[in-house]
This record gives sequence, C-alpha cells and structure tokens, in this order.
Amino acid sequence: MLRPEVLDYYQRGGEHHRLTAGAGRLEFLRTWDVLTRVLPAAPSTVLDVGGATGVYAVPLAAAGCAVRVVDPVPEHVAHAATLPGVTAVLGDARALPAASGAADAVLLFGPLYHLLSRTDRVLAWREAARVTRPGGVVVGATISRFASFFDGFVNDRFGDAAFRPLVEGALSDGMHRPSSPDRGWFTSAYFHHPDEPAAEAAEAGLVVQQRLAVESPLWMVGSRLDEILASAERTALLLEMLRQVEAEPTLLGASSHQLTVAVVAGAAASS
Repeated sequence: MLRPEVLDYYQRGGEHHRLTAGAGRLEFLRTWDVLTRVLPAAPSTVLDVGGATGVYAVPLAAAGCAVRVVDPVPEHVAHAATLPGVTAVLGDARALPAASGAADAVLLFGPLYHLLSRTDRVLAWREAARVTRPGGVVVGATISRFASFFDGFVNDRFGDAAFRPLVEGALSDGMHRPSSPDRGWFTSAYFHHPDEPAAEAAEAGLVVQQRLAVESPLWMVGSRLDEILASAERTALLLEMLRQVEAEPTLLGASSHQLTVAVVAGAAASS
C-alpha cells in the first residue's frame, strides 16, 4: 500500500510526537479548530483515513464521535486500536474498508501527501465521497508546494548540497524525492499547488466549500512561536486572528498545510 521508504519513515515513530511542539503544535491547534467548526455535530461517525496514532481520533472520540482510524502502517493501527472510543483497521485510502454512506465525515489527513499520481489522489477523494453519506463532510489535508523551500531557510537546510535539488524538484512538479532517509528529511511526497486540492476533490464529484490555510506564514517564526503557544491568552488570540484570514487565497501557498473542506452532493446537502 505504501512505498517502502514511506513505510520506513513512519515506522520510526515520528508521528507520536510531531504535533506536540512548535509549528507542529500550531498545525494541530489550527486543524482541530477547523474541525470543531466544519464537522457534523456529535454523535457522528468519523472515518479518520491516514489517522496514524490517533492524534485527532482521541479528541473526536472524547467529543462523542464514533471514530474509526484507517491507516496503512501496522504500528499506527495497533496503537490507535488501544485508544478509548476508537477502532482501527489496516487499509488503503484508494479502497476504503467501509460501506457506501457509512460515515458522516471522512478525514484525509496523510493520504494525499503520499499518493504521487493525480489519478490516485482523485481516487482517494472519490473513495472518501463513496463512504460518506449525502450531505456529509470530507476534509483533506495537503502540504504546500513551497513548504520545503521555506523550511530550508527557516531550519538552515541548504548547507547540505542535496537539499537544493530536492526543493527545486518540488517547485517544478510537486514531487518531493529525498535522496537518502539518513538526513532526517520528510519522505517521498507530493506537495500541492494551492489550487490543486479543490480541483482534485471536484473531479471526484465532491462539492468544495472552503480552502483554508492551516498555519499561515506564522509557522516560520521559529522560537517566537513557542513563546506564543506557552501563553493561553496569546494562543487564544492567535487562533482568533487566524480564523479571520484562514480563507484568504493569497496566504494559502505560504502556509505549510492547507485544508480543503467539501461535502457529498445529495438531498441532505441543501437542508
């Protein structure tokens, strides 16, 4: 289901802690803030595709949702299955192990990163639509085409001669192809131009409602971000202000991640 280097990357366990500090924590807080506003009210059934170790499944279950994680990494599935209120199964986003219309919402947080062909990404969107009831919501997360370019300067990666060709490849065609896993860089992935996710979802038959910048350019402020997130008051202000600009098209490419919110067409969608 996964390319060998992608499976190896996730079997190292980085997803357990990636969203707990700095830019990762901002990604989590912003994504969760969006989910609380766009998902159907609990009790609802949520299929968390690419849900890894259950970072979002845990708060969704605590909020009263019936959450099922579908992930291609056995270690992720084993961990997610131990979480309260969460079930988990090994599966592929292109052929989901769920009946048509079984879910009120589907999250594609991860699959769209690692499906390198547009055909496969559209298939993942189409499968999400198939298993979601009419009027239900599908939310897909994608990585910005420009993320590695910005990250290279923020984290001083251009000192490695192999990094510039990696960035230039992504800028050219969206393909992030690291030459070696030993450098600790993100694994093989597709980095979307801001306009692409909505086009892929629409091709799959979904009705796109929102395109939202997750972190905005603030993911690049370094240690200053840790200072902000250490204060509950400043964190609340940050989230409040980011809601005001999250749909601004000119910020989408400067955000490390983008969320595309779509609904499944049907009678319930207009109610």
